[in-house]
Amino acid sequence: MKQLALIAAICMAGPMAAQQAGEATAGVVRVLDKVSGAVTDLRLSAGETAALGHLKVTLDECRYPTANPNGDAFTKLTVTYRDVPVPVFQGWMIASAPAMNAMEHPRYDVWALRCITS
Repeated sequence: MKQLALIAAICMAGPMAAQQAGEATAGVVRVLDKVSGAVTDLRLSAGETAALGHLKVTLDECRYPTANPNGDAFTKLTVTYRDVPVPVFQGWMIASAPAMNAMEHPRYDVWALRCITS
């Protein structure tokens, strides 16, 4: 019976502990060219696209926990290679866990760094 009460308490605490997310107007992503070793940080406004080498990186959204704006960034990115219409990556990246939803590409790595809130 105690185990059942403990499980119920944990399940009830989950929704109450959920964080609220704010939407930033801009964000920073890092691009690594594995061939040259060059690392470039791109500061992008929401909806902006930047070209770097053969990549085009679009920041669709950047969200952050409102309780801790510097704590983490959740970015929705679209990355295309050359002029191929099908993206090599499209989805959410989490700054604190870049391997969770990483872009798989033989030449480039792209990952989220932070949101810009001001």
